[in-house]
Amino acid sequence: MRLFALLAMGVLLAATIPAQSEEAAPWIDKETRARIKEELLKRFGEAQRFRIERGVDRAADLWNAADGTKDEFAALCQQYFIGDNASLDANFKRIEFYSEVIGGYFGEMRRDLHLYLDLDWGEIMPIDMAMASLNPAAHLSDDLFRSKVAFFVVLNFPRYSLDEMSMSCPSWDRRQWAYARMGAQITSRIPADVSQKASAIMTKAHAYVSDYNICMGSLVDGKMKTYFPADMKLISHWGIRDELKARYADPEGFYKQQMIQKVMERIIQQEIPEKVVNSSKYQWDPFANRVYENGKPVEGPPEPETRYATFNSVYEAMRMYDPYDPMYPNHIARVFQAGSEIPEKDVEAMFVELLSSRQVRPVADLIRKRLGRKLQPFDIWYPGFKGSAGIPEEQLDKAVAKKYPTIEAFEEDIPNILVKLGFSEESAAFIAPKIQVDPARGSGHAAGAPMRRFKSRLRTRVPAGGMNYKGYNIAMHELGHTVEQTLSLHKVDYLSLTGVPNTAFTEAFAFVFQERDLEILGVKQEIPNNRELQTLDTFWNAYEIMGVALVDMKVWHWMYDHPEAGPAELKQAVISAAKEVWNSYYAPVFGVRDQDILAIYSHMIDYALYLPSYPLGHLIQFQLEDYLRYKPIGPEMERMCSAGNVLPQVWMKNAVGTEISVKPLLQATDAALKVVRY
Repeated sequence: MRLFALLAMGVLLAATIPAQSEEAAPWIDKETRARIKEELLKRFGEAQRFRIERGVDRAADLWNAADGTKDEFAALCQQYFIGDNASLDANFKRIEFYSEVIGGYFGEMRRDLHLYLDLDWGEIMPIDMAMASLNPAAHLSDDLFRSKVAFFVVLNFPRYSLDEMSMSCPSWDRRQWAYARMGAQITSRIPADVSQKASAIMTKAHAYVSDYNICMGSLVDGKMKTYFPADMKLISHWGIRDELKARYADPEGFYKQQMIQKVMERIIQQEIPEKVVNSSKYQWDPFANRVYENGKPVEGPPEPETRYATFNSVYEAMRMYDPYDPMYPNHIARVFQAGSEIPEKDVEAMFVELLSSRQVRPVADLIRKRLGRKLQPFDIWYPGFKGSAGIPEEQLDKAVAKKYPTIEAFEEDIPNILVKLGFSEESAAFIAPKIQVDPARGSGHAAGAPMRRFKSRLRTRVPAGGMNYKGYNIAMHELGHTVEQTLSLHKVDYLSLTGVPNTAFTEAFAFVFQERDLEILGVKQEIPNNRELQTLDTFWNAYEIMGVALVDMKVWHWMYDHPEAGPAELKQAVISAAKEVWNSYYAPVFGVRDQDILAIYSHMIDYALYLPSYPLGHLIQFQLEDYLRYKPIGPEMERMCSAGNVLPQVWMKNAVGTEISVKPLLQATDAALKVVRY
């Protein structure tokens, strides 16, 4: 929703940085609340009982001594509570207007203050870090409460729990959904100093991850032989993982993959020499963990436990929320109940269902047969079912360089890409100008427009020599995000319903676009059983990322169980969780125990408990793809995105006719295994 819509930018309200000062503890007593409710009921009648009781209690919970006396609180309730539907709707529309103005400008300012961190605009300077840490909306929450605007909203628009919404939503119309989303936004008071502190922590974590590169041309073996181009600089984990995947088409790729796996293990275990991170000055043998300068051995002390200290700081920032949202009192609950709006137990059950499924072993056996060797731990990233798998990366790089010699060329071609994906020329002309493409400092990401007059930002990594296949593939993924962001902002009937239900849905659209990268590139392949191969690819991708997500979930529970733990203890907990998940769901298939490779994902360090969105996205993508099989993407995507931010299962039923489930993918995998024998 757009209520002072910085929520989507992570700079306001409870879903991002919830905390209050000590004086903000509820102090309006039960007797005062009961008296106010009784008076309002006499004025407006029984039809308004639920809104009166929920609104008065929520407003009272957020009122503190600085706001005024109890009599002043009672007077505010009498003045601000709206008891007739016509007036309520008129005020709702006015709030939507004001919230877009406030949220839009603050949100755009926030994005611009991050440009030097997010984009590849040269060296990050101290002033860049300072400005990125600055939260221009730090005082907004205080101002909204002091001006009583926030109380007007919470008094008139009830907040519903996930269970309440699930029970009520079958009978809701679009306006009721919009009202419910309005009521879901203000859940706590955030002092400016707390908001600013949390912003600084998250900025530092983002900068650490965005600038964590491995200079692949500096990797050597015991004989000082190099295996990668001298200028290859890849971000961890995205870049090095994608390079590992690209080496399946390389006749000499197996050793390179082993080397990359060892790099990952050194990063996870914090054994990587600090001086080789983001530096090509030294040569590094990751197997022996030795460092050389101009071929001569030099000291290479390991990176301090910065990775886990950063992770721990993110946990501490998120924990600021906890005392101030009684409905969802910890970050885990907020992520699943308030964020994903799918209970954690349901999400975990879906993941375990696939990870434990009887389909895993025959798919693994098929991969083993296709590789002609025993499976290695890094084969969790096997891409061989994809159409691009048999094409050397260098060939794809040339195709990308020819079609998109610059990042500007990609942006200019977005209308044509959309038409190829089934959008009408009119829709493509409407969407494309609302997307801006920039060179990312990190792997790549998408940032939706905070209001309709601004653009969504598509960022992808572009090396000095121009766009390559990795950058193009990421760009297609991020294009899916930005098209969804544009449609779900401009095509919804209420601004309060802007967006999709949760991040898994925008990931699903991103995967849909990414799957079509070769088609858009003009690389044509006649692949027998292509649909079945795509199913197996989706299954194997889900199998990999579901384990990664379970690790993330386990670690967050561990952190809450051990709130005083430091970076060293957290490191051991992460590694233990990775090994536990591996031994449960991968070791029986791969024949290797105690692997920690599932802990390499940098999302764990920067994007607090985001990883479960990816496997949910794979499941949603599969169901979308199945539905879209004989339909153009464009019109259907416009229809789906216009539903906006309703409950996930409601959105899914409206989109494809069924709820989110693992079963369609498992059934399709069975069918694919009957067709694909090699």
